Amino acid sequence: MSKYLINRLLIAIPTLIAISIVIFAILALAPGDPMGEFAMNPSITAEVRENIRKSLGLDQPIHIRYVKWFTAFITGDMGYSFTSRSPVIGLILQRIPTTLWVVGSAYLVGVLLAIPLGVISALKRNTIVDTVLTTLVFFGFSLPTFFTGLLFIIIFSIQLKWFPFIYNSTLQVKDLQSLIAQVKQSIMPISVLGIWQTAMLMRFVRSEILENIHQDYVRTAYAKGLPRFLVINRHILRNALIPVGTLVALDIPSVFTGALVTEKVFRVPGIGALLIDSIYKNDTPVVMAITFIYAILIVIFNLVADILYGLLDPRVKYTK
Repeated sequence: MSKYLINRLLIAIPTLIAISIVIFAILALAPGDPMGEFAMNPSITAEVRENIRKSLGLDQPIHIRYVKWFTAFITGDMGYSFTSRSPVIGLILQRIPTTLWVVGSAYLVGVLLAIPLGVISALKRNTIVDTVLTTLVFFGFSLPTFFTGLLFIIIFSIQLKWFPFIYNSTLQVKDLQSLIAQVKQSIMPISVLGIWQTAMLMRFVRSEILENIHQDYVRTAYAKGLPRFLVINRHILRNALIPVGTLVALDIPSVFTGALVTEKVFRVPGIGALLIDSIYKNDTPVVMAITFIYAILIVIFNLVADILYGLLDPRVKYTK
């Protein structure tokens, strides 16, 4: 196991370097000028704009800018935002709690609902229960989150007036009343993301249960006289969750990077909303930091997924 982890880490380092080069090159060569906002301001002369460009290092060749950025990034310095002049790491840390609360809660709800519903749908195959669940999953997976979000706003905010449709980022939880307000404003974005996450995971759970339910080891377990509950939990579910565990592990990075569309629909001040705003403003340091962090998380959780295989299935050996 230790040799396998070392080999994977050695492979991950050049992979991340290659990803960083590609991302940096794309953002550096993309159309648009970070100084565009200053160009629209008549009070800022061309000389002042050029001095600002030099202070940001935009006058240097692309390869020098990349080396400076990468060496600073690995030391924890993600640079400064072109628009707000604030440290990028400060902007990201400011948004992470909201993203973890909304997106993380939705992901947890999706996992907790998808597994039991997928098992029930598979065990009740070709029944009314299975038909209803698969139909709901079809709609939940097919409808885009921006459409579901707008539908929720129309029904629950405008018509029923149950929940606010704009997320209040200035709200601080200090007492029971503020806690209730925080929960109320989080219900709709969490529900929208949770529905989509449940639908996506439940399809895989149902498919894996159906694939394992007729295997020889299941018939052997029943022949030994084991109760159906034990057969499902100790045999079928454990094998069925191997690919599902991989899918969950690979999708966890999205919890940290936010839900781009849903955060914009409900005005949730998360990482996803920060990324979209930074793209609009050509704020390269912020976009570069968020995308590269996402790449790092993908590589890390890819390794976690491989380790989960060994934990869920003892037959998996980390040999060459």
